[in-house]
Amino acid sequence: MRKLPVLLTTAALLLGAGCSDGPADAGAAPSTPPSTTPATTSAPTTPSASQGAPPAEGDLPRGGRTIFPQHQLVGFVGLPGSPALGPLDKDLDAKAARLEKLAASYAAGRKPLPVMELIVVIANDHPGRDGQYRSRLSDEKIKPYLDTARKHKMLLLLDVQPGRADSLTEIKRLEKWLKEPDVGLAFDPEWAVGPSQVPGRVFGRTTGSELTAIATYLSGLVRKHDLPEKVFVFHQLSTRILSNEKAYKQQPGVVTIKSVDGIGNRADKESTWRKLTPTMAPGVHAGFKLFYEEDTRHGALMTPAQVLALKPRPELVIYE
Repeated sequence: MRKLPVLLTTAALLLGAGCSDGPADAGAAPSTPPSTTPATTSAPTTPSASQGAPPAEGDLPRGGRTIFPQHQLVGFVGLPGSPALGPLDKDLDAKAARLEKLAASYAAGRKPLPVMELIVVIANDHPGRDGQYRSRLSDEKIKPYLDTARKHKMLLLLDVQPGRADSLTEIKRLEKWLKEPDVGLAFDPEWAVGPSQVPGRVFGRTTGSELTAIATYLSGLVRKHDLPEKVFVFHQLSTRILSNEKAYKQQPGVVTIKSVDGIGNRADKESTWRKLTPTMAPGVHAGFKLFYEEDTRHGALMTPAQVLALKPRPELVIYE
């Protein structure tokens, strides 16, 4: 979820404290408009230099070709040069070491598999040259994250916040990365707005059918390139963001995870968890997001033991 100064915080879009279910009118403008743009660059027309060596024999970073039930995923989010958007803004090797230690605290009988979630399509509060209210991270900015993930045997997730652009079109642009065995996808529909809407002033939306289309595309890559299971995360903080969820159809080779992204104290976050996890479509796994800044404005950050006590077990835990 986006923080200031780029767009309104998730909390600013919610009524009251923390994890309420969203504004009474999802089309209503918030009281404070979004302001500035992140320091990002547009994607180059020519791809960057070749990436580092992928895992041996096309396996996952720490061996094998399946994600669950053997692994516990734990990750950091980030954008280069933007510390407000998560820990992965710089000093990637140091952050990887910190993430490794954190992931170990979530093992609880599973093999930890750390995840770096890099925001590569960034929703903006202004239209940009093409009027799509989003900017794109260049290949030159993405490559160091994949190199670091491979050095430390971690997964890389590419996070897409489409603005007004077509979500699947933005995702397909990333195919040179997504066809790698250790690169997955995160989709943030909160920032997928309509043709007359501005990100940050309303909640974006998606549907179970759109999620199926994305998973179908990823499944095709898995089949074509003989890849291990591909992680597909979609973020959700309100029931208003996802409609007709049960229409989602699980696709071969794709591990789909709903990340519940509520903000607030422990009670608020657990309340959002209880609202959003029962609606998951068959085959979808549960994930949970913690916010170092926003959550701690309302109390102590939840501990790994408290997170693991949630039912169902969060099989992905992300920190921003």
